[in-house]
Amino acid sequence: MKLLTLFITLLICASSVIAQKSKVIVVIDPGHGGKDPGHLAIVKNHKNEKDLNMEIAQKLGKYISENLSNVEVHFTRRTDTYSSLTSRVDLANNLKADYFISIHCNGSDNSEIHGTESHVHNWKTKKSVQLATEIEKQFKNRAARNSRGVKTGEDRGNSVQILKYTTMPSVLVECGFQTNMTEANFLNSVYGQELIASAIFRAFRSVIQKEYPKIDFVSKDKIIQDGEKIYKIQIMSSIEIIDKNHESFKKLNTPVEIVEVSSKSMYKYKYYIGSFNSKKEAEELLKTAQKNGFPDAFIVNLE
Repeated sequence: MKLLTLFITLLICASSVIAQKSKVIVVIDPGHGGKDPGHLAIVKNHKNEKDLNMEIAQKLGKYISENLSNVEVHFTRRTDTYSSLTSRVDLANNLKADYFISIHCNGSDNSEIHGTESHVHNWKTKKSVQLATEIEKQFKNRAARNSRGVKTGEDRGNSVQILKYTTMPSVLVECGFQTNMTEANFLNSVYGQELIASAIFRAFRSVIQKEYPKIDFVSKDKIIQDGEKIYKIQIMSSIEIIDKNHESFKKLNTPVEIVEVSSKSMYKYKYYIGSFNSKKEAEELLKTAQKNGFPDAFIVNLE
């Protein structure tokens, strides 16, 4: 009897080890697409919502892929194609995804209304609420956006299919109002899209690190090798180039170096400041960068 009990105990422990999660799966949903444009641009040189959603979603995916290990990123669409809400839900459910993030831009008859919103099905979906709350926190405190808070079906007056029927924590993010000219300009700028995407990334990273403390999410690209000579501060990266004279860089009070890097899917740009032989010296500039609008800056070794 004792041997049988021991065998059952070992079997349970083995099953627990096998079932232990080793990665997180996130599905990113660029809202609308194809024949469904979403909100239309209010000026000729601006893009329709479906295109803005795609650009922000791609940047978010790049942030996650480049900065987190053991996270698998999927998209509900990668091109300007129409995908039904049911197919988006089915994709996420069939993948057994751990998180679902839908990217949208808002609109209103009142052009004065502006700000971000993060939508969940209802307050009972606690993990969805947790992620939505963190996203709005990042929008407000780190990206300096006007956060309109977390919204539920009760606030909207209706349920949203992709939030109601997905079986994992799901958030629909309204990144700003296209009908407000100032915010529309921001959403149509590379800098604005990068800031929005990085805020959502930081929120996602914060949530999964707390939810899955046993998974190592540290990107191996950020490990500094001992004994090397040149240290720089990488303040950000982008898919499209941002002018080095942009207002956000002026707070650093130091020249910004832009490096174009070839990747398998597209060109991307990395932005560096400083050049040091000592990691200790680099750490001082790192603190300055983090305090002046680049909280995700980190030290890299380029030799």
